[in-house]
Amino acid sequence: MSLSDLGPFLHAIADPARRRILQALKTSPSSSREKSGLCAGDLEDCVKLSQPTVSHHMKILEQAGLVMVKKDGTWRRYRRNEKLITECIRGLKKAI
Repeated sequence: MSLSDLGPFLHAIADPARRRILQALKTSPSSSREKSGLCAGDLEDCVKLSQPTVSHHMKILEQAGLVMVKKDGTWRRYRRNEKLITECIRGLKKAI
């Protein structure tokens, strides 16, 4: 992965709120309901942000590929894309 390919990743993690969201997705309890991911309401509670703000940040994280979304009826459940995150971190280490 080249440094230019890391642009969306770096943009996505530049914001402290998005890093808090990624951390919340990483450390969420593993109940059966949450194995499929957390919904925006769960994330609002975890990171203490409003629903529109969480939705804005989730859109950026989704566009960067750092989160995966699964539709569950009217709900959208979010999970970290661990494979891409690991790949981006490796690419960043090589580029620096």
